[in-house]
Amino acid sequence: MYDTIIIGGGPGGAAAAVYAARKKLKTLLITESFGGQSSVSAEIFNWIGTKSISGADLAKNLEEHIRAYKDDIAIKMSERAEKTAMVEDGFKVTTATGSYEAKTLIVVTGSRRRKLGIPGEEKYNGKGVAYCSTCDAPVFAGQKVAVVGGGNAGLEAVQDLIPYASEIYLLEYSDTIKGDPVTLENIKKSKKFKEAILNAQTLEVIGDKFVTGLKYKDRISGEEKTLDVTGVFVEIGAVPNSEFLGNLVEKNKYGEVLINHKTAATSREGIWAAGDVTDEMYKQNNISAGDAVKAALSAYQYLLNKEKAHRNE
Repeated sequence: MYDTIIIGGGPGGAAAAVYAARKKLKTLLITESFGGQSSVSAEIFNWIGTKSISGADLAKNLEEHIRAYKDDIAIKMSERAEKTAMVEDGFKVTTATGSYEAKTLIVVTGSRRRKLGIPGEEKYNGKGVAYCSTCDAPVFAGQKVAVVGGGNAGLEAVQDLIPYASEIYLLEYSDTIKGDPVTLENIKKSKKFKEAILNAQTLEVIGDKFVTGLKYKDRISGEEKTLDVTGVFVEIGAVPNSEFLGNLVEKNKYGEVLINHKTAATSREGIWAAGDVTDEMYKQNNISAGDAVKAALSAYQYLLNKEKAHRNE
């Protein structure tokens, strides 16, 4: 039985693993890959301590840092947690290839962006299609871009893009912008914000080596149109990767794991969570890493206290 199983290989998973290893916890890391959502980003400008880094290089650095603690961390790569259950003295995590047990769990599985599901979206992911304006806005300096999604996430993406892009178009499927009216009024003041296109059904991302346009249909007239843009930001929400936990921990209506933001503890004793899988307001790499450090240190203290209590019995 491991002291802790860390599920996830993004910035949060890496941070938790390094801290767990430095506390000499017998640790297992289960992950499909390293880097999290940012691994597809062409360039990241807000990873603290590094002026600029590609998503691929960030993923490589995270993996190298984890593997530097090879004597303390066992790694199960290309595996996804499918089920979690309680067992005597801890928990069991089941993947497609086996089951593993630990006294504690640290869940840092992140979320997955809700996709448009249209032709060209996957092909140009990282080549003009982006899902994080905070991460990728500077890459589109001087370019024409489209933001898909008229909720708060879409409006905030427009805000992030105003300092960089030359022209910005906002597309919304329904007949109203659902985001904060004050934010909408503020972005309308910018000359770079060209138009909010309502009743727009996106049809296809087009391009060559990179994105060159976005096709959409006017849901009222039925007319198909093309926006000549080199960037498409998809901001229609995210889905937390929390299904494998079942009812083991408390979640909100969106499926986000509810945590104590002081300790990263979940509603279930012995399980901590951090990053985008939780109800943390700001979904950012640096915050995921910081909260995962809280989780690892909390798990360490929990195990210490449990050991002391056992000795005093």
